[in-house]
Amino acid sequence: MTISVRKVAALGLLGAVLVGCGGGADTASPPVDPPSPARTAKPTAAPGAKPAPAAPPTMAAGPQGRTPVYERRTGRSAEKVVALTFDADMTADQGPRAARGERFDNPALIATLRRLKVDATIFMTGRWAEEYPDQVRSIGRDPRFEIANHSYSHYAFAEPCYGLPAVAAPDMASDVKRAFDSFRDAGAVNVVPYFRFPGGCYDDTALHALAPARVTAVQWDVVGGDAFAKDPDAVAEQVLSGVRPGSLVVLHCTRSAAPATERAIRRVVPELRARGYRFVKVSELMRAEPVTAG
Repeated sequence: MTISVRKVAALGLLGAVLVGCGGGADTASPPVDPPSPARTAKPTAAPGAKPAPAAPPTMAAGPQGRTPVYERRTGRSAEKVVALTFDADMTADQGPRAARGERFDNPALIATLRRLKVDATIFMTGRWAEEYPDQVRSIGRDPRFEIANHSYSHYAFAEPCYGLPAVAAPDMASDVKRAFDSFRDAGAVNVVPYFRFPGGCYDDTALHALAPARVTAVQWDVVGGDAFAKDPDAVAEQVLSGVRPGSLVVLHCTRSAAPATERAIRRVVPELRARGYRFVKVSELMRAEPVTAG
């Protein structure tokens, strides 16, 4: 994978990086602790007790400790699995808009995923978690979902990035830590050590700066095109035409910024199941991958 400036972009994603969905430390500072059971000592199980759940898989760091980047499953590619991911990316400065009644969440989408029995990964900003702590707790304690990190601020980690304000490199790891802290404060349990760059924008500087956070950066290979879309069938067609075995789909869950997503999912899920696909979380998609960095 090329490590020069990456701006994984699609026209359908342009509005989404500015508004979300619904759901400074120096780089030489001590490592930030993401929620990784892999670094927690496992207690001895009592006789008859259920085994502890496996730690979420992560990728090994890249050259010079760079944060690894994951985009889709490459191993076992014939297996028809797909990961639906939803960005809950409320920006740090959008509090006044929320106070005026704009909704950055989408409880109907979460309810539909539950009703259709779809496992999914929610990439959430810390600011979103602070705005909707009850929903964070509900999503983060439901075994069907896992919460991943989409930064605290939803500011850019590389420039230019759709006009987003930028996070200074020395503050990047602490921004990610602040988001993890917000999830814990809300009572979420199913939190995984994965991170998605706002706008999909990153470069070498960002990959180095995030090293203390010990996360795997997660991108995608299918853009849902749901940002500000009003036609659910157009969104569904874009997803259905792009999915292949091992795909990772990026969508959104905000009523204001992605109003057609929930209706699109009602079509996407049965049609992909009819094609033989199984829906998995990112952690399961990644589980069979080699532990080398992209």
